[in-house]
Amino acid sequence: MGNPKSPRRIRLSTNPTPQALAELRLGDIVYLDGTIYTAREGVYKRALEDNANIPMELPSESAANFHCSPAAAIGEDGSYNMGAVTATASFRFSKWIGPWMEKSGAKLIIGKGGMTVQDYRDYFVPNGAIYLTTVGYGTGALLGRGVKRVKTVHWNKELGLAQAMWVLEVENMGPFIVESDLAGNSLFERENTKISANLDKVYEGTKPATLKRFGETDDKSDEMIG
Repeated sequence: MGNPKSPRRIRLSTNPTPQALAELRLGDIVYLDGTIYTAREGVYKRALEDNANIPMELPSESAANFHCSPAAAIGEDGSYNMGAVTATASFRFSKWIGPWMEKSGAKLIIGKGGMTVQDYRDYFVPNGAIYLTTVGYGTGALLGRGVKRVKTVHWNKELGLAQAMWVLEVENMGPFIVESDLAGNSLFERENTKISANLDKVYEGTKPATLKRFGETDDKSDEMIG
């Protein structure tokens, strides 16, 4: 068997051109340069449901929305202390993502675990946006190395540090994986389809599992080890 091709490594601006986004392929490894901001349910609710004015010029200042709660603090003198920047699961923000893209002009949504293909087709494709996913768990400190400085923090008094809108200047921040493309295709869906097609062959000839989790059977004897 031949060796699989190594994924491409791409340096990408946080204000990417349509051409730069169109050139990305599923599975590319991306490193970001520019300004990103954190926004999750607290910011979405405040901006979209409470109709608060977004305290940034978007997307001119940044087109990159990071689903993240930084491990950070604000000193008494107003200085910032930031360590890890760990992504949070993006599927929880599905109901806000379409309206947020329309209001903010976001072209890069960064987070953990991806979103559904339906989200990509309904929200990302019409807005010319893609999804970048983090690489597994435990990469918060690695991503933190790409943060050059905290430019400012918005709405920290109203929302708290975890939900606030952190604005970060980044350089070579990554790695991230291209999970969706401009056509709405999903890396996770593509690879899961390949795996699912061969599962029956993997288990062919094996005995059925005898230990099951609670809720998967009505026979309690199947769930206890005697």
